[in-house]
Amino acid sequence: MSKKGRIVAGALAPHPPHLIYAENPPQNEAKSEGGWEMLRWGYERLHRELPWDEIDAIIVHSPHWQTYVGTHLLGVPHFKGKSVDPIFPHLFRYNYELDVDVELSKAIHDAGKEAGLQMKMMTNPDYRVDYGTIISCHLANPKWNKPIVAISSERSNAYYNVDVMQERARALGEATRKAVEASGKNVLLLSSNSLSHRHFVTEGELPEDMSKEHITSHMLYLWDMELIKMMKAGRTREMIDVMPEFTANAIAETDAGSLTWMMSTMGYPTYPAEVYAYGSIIGTGNAIVGWHEDPNHPVRKVAQ
Repeated sequence: MSKKGRIVAGALAPHPPHLIYAENPPQNEAKSEGGWEMLRWGYERLHRELPWDEIDAIIVHSPHWQTYVGTHLLGVPHFKGKSVDPIFPHLFRYNYELDVDVELSKAIHDAGKEAGLQMKMMTNPDYRVDYGTIISCHLANPKWNKPIVAISSERSNAYYNVDVMQERARALGEATRKAVEASGKNVLLLSSNSLSHRHFVTEGELPEDMSKEHITSHMLYLWDMELIKMMKAGRTREMIDVMPEFTANAIAETDAGSLTWMMSTMGYPTYPAEVYAYGSIIGTGNAIVGWHEDPNHPVRKVAQ
C-alpha cells in the first residue's frame, strides 16, 4: 500500500523585501545595516522548529503572482534569474536559483481541475518567479535545499468581490490537500502574505532606521490582533468566516486568498498556533505564525 502524503506544517510567512535586505544574504545585491530584528528572529525560530528531514517539498501561495484567468502553477523543473522588487529596487535585487517539484505541481493542477477550478501549468522556462514566492521561501528555508511548488493568486476579486475570492481559495485548498495525500509526500505550506497592508507613502533617508517604523494606524493594529487571537485560540474556521470583513477593514493582503487556501489545505486546525513574531514594516502588519501537525511537537504539547 502506498504511503499517504501529509502536511507537516503550515506557516504564515510574510514577504516584505526589507527582511531580505536586512539579512544581507549573498544573493541580494543591496546591503543594509540591519533592521526589523524581531521579525527576522521570528523566522529563525520558525526555521529551527520545522522538521526539515521530514519535508519533501514546500508549497507556497503568493499574492504577487497574480493571474486573472484561473490558478497557475510552476511547471518547469529549474529556474534561475534575477528578481527586482518594482517598488523597492534599491532594497531587493535578488539572484535566485530554485528547483520545482513538477510532479506535485501537476497533481495539484489535476486535482483542482477535477474539482471544477480553472487551472494552468506555467511552462515558460524564462518566466521570472515572483518576489513574494522567493522572499517567503528564502526566509523560511535560506538553504534552498527543498523543491518548491508555487501557486498563483487567481484574482476573482477583480471581477467579483473578496467573498468569491475566499471561496475559490477554500476549494483550491481542498484540492491541494487531496493531491498531497495522493502523492505520498510530506510538505510544508507557506501563506506568503502580510496582515494589515496600508503602506507609508514616503520612505526615510535610511530604510533600516527603526526609529521611523510603526503600524500605520491603531485601528489596523487592533484588527491584526483580533485575527492573531483567533489563531492562538485555534479558531481557524471562525477566522476564515470573518476573512472578507477583516480584509476590507484592515486593507489586508489576505485579499489574495493565501491564508484561506492554507487553512483549507490543513483542514482548519483547532489547536493553538505558535506566533513567532509580529511587527510593522513600512506601516504594514506582519505576523510569522506556525501550525505544526505533529501532536508531539513542543508547541502542541504545551497547548495540551
